[in-house]
Amino acid sequence: MYMNHEELWRSALGELEFEVSRANFATWFKDTTIRGVEDGVAVVVVPNAFAKEWLEKKFHKQIIKSLRSNAPDVRNATYIVQPPSDTAPQNPKKKSQQSETIEEQLEFKEFSVDRETNLNPKYTFESFIIGSFNEFAHAAAVSLSKNAGSLYNPFFVYGGVGLGKTHLLHAIGNQIKFDHPNYKVLYLTSERFVNELISVLQNREPLNAFKDKYRNVDVLIIDDIQFIAGKVKSEEEFFHTFNSLYERGKQIVFSSDKPPAAIQNLEERLRSRFEAGLTADISEPEYEARLAILKSKVNGREFAPLSDVLEYTASRIQKNIRELEGALNIILAKSKLKGRPLTFDEAKQSLDQITMRLKRVVTTSQIIKAVSEFYDLGESGLFERSRRREIVRPRQIAMYLLREDFHGSYPFIGQKLGGRDHTTALHAYGKISRELKQNLKLVEEVKLIRGKIYEN
Repeated sequence: MYMNHEELWRSALGELEFEVSRANFATWFKDTTIRGVEDGVAVVVVPNAFAKEWLEKKFHKQIIKSLRSNAPDVRNATYIVQPPSDTAPQNPKKKSQQSETIEEQLEFKEFSVDRETNLNPKYTFESFIIGSFNEFAHAAAVSLSKNAGSLYNPFFVYGGVGLGKTHLLHAIGNQIKFDHPNYKVLYLTSERFVNELISVLQNREPLNAFKDKYRNVDVLIIDDIQFIAGKVKSEEEFFHTFNSLYERGKQIVFSSDKPPAAIQNLEERLRSRFEAGLTADISEPEYEARLAILKSKVNGREFAPLSDVLEYTASRIQKNIRELEGALNIILAKSKLKGRPLTFDEAKQSLDQITMRLKRVVTTSQIIKAVSEFYDLGESGLFERSRRREIVRPRQIAMYLLREDFHGSYPFIGQKLGGRDHTTALHAYGKISRELKQNLKLVEEVKLIRGKIYEN
């Protein structure tokens, strides 16, 4: 059965949402459509020239792969620019029905955002699945939303990639806005904060408007705050923004992939302020929570997967809620194509292909790169003959991971990291192994580094 162009693109988007990061998916695939397939070439419509360039240079192979998995006769793709405002007028009712169909099938939450607050209205406490892995963070967030500015200020939630931190932050903002419609709530990423400040400085614009934007709010929510570390001017400006809000009893909420103590190159005055409120972590979800998440996502859906398919999906995708939802989107897209729920064997085949991609063999360069980035060193830093702790410690952790995850021999590891003797690698492995049994901060750091390795 050959699907129409709209179904083809929705199915391809279902796979692409799983293949690329959430930020890239929301940024580059929003407002894209497919005009048709001519002589094996799919004509993809994009909203601007910038998106066209990125899809062509960064995601072309993945787009072709996703299209071909749904329509084998597609051999290539071309991209044309057509701003959303230039599209032909549509019947509002028909347009609404199309949007509902897409959201029913694939639930691309990143595409629906309130322009004033930057909050996604679909991320609420009601849609947040609670388990032992996140119950403390959830309970704190609910209490905080009822007592904004007077309880748990600041609130700092951390955890690995795809575990629901962003959902929780949006839920806090949405609940406060619902309870207090007059409150000014603002959500953004630290990357956006930094980029806006850079733009102001580069264009030699007055800082007053920038300061007013972030200091005249009742609730400031910043995602991925760890990216502000090491950026001196941004840290300074944010320090004063934090103080201004805190002194006036305004609520501040952060998320990060690591606790404040583990954020490298963060100014101590900021670190102490991050730790002054409540810190809560979100760990990996257990099987029951993963299954509950899947069941909540398919409730009332057309061609909802059978229970054995959901159970198998929950057992195969274990560490990342975003990957779990991505796998479900693929199953839903293929079910839509067939006009019926997938059988267990059909779903198993799709999931096995997904998990094979997730379990790629790690390489030495991936380990070295992840450790270098985590500790904010150039990769050459790990090879230096320096005995400074800020170099020695990351090098020992790299040696530990090269032994534990890559299964390299001690002579190989020593040679790989600056031509050192095998006894150096042996000592490093033993030292880190012992410390991991009693140093919780080190456990967290190694966990986060592994997350970077296997995410990439």
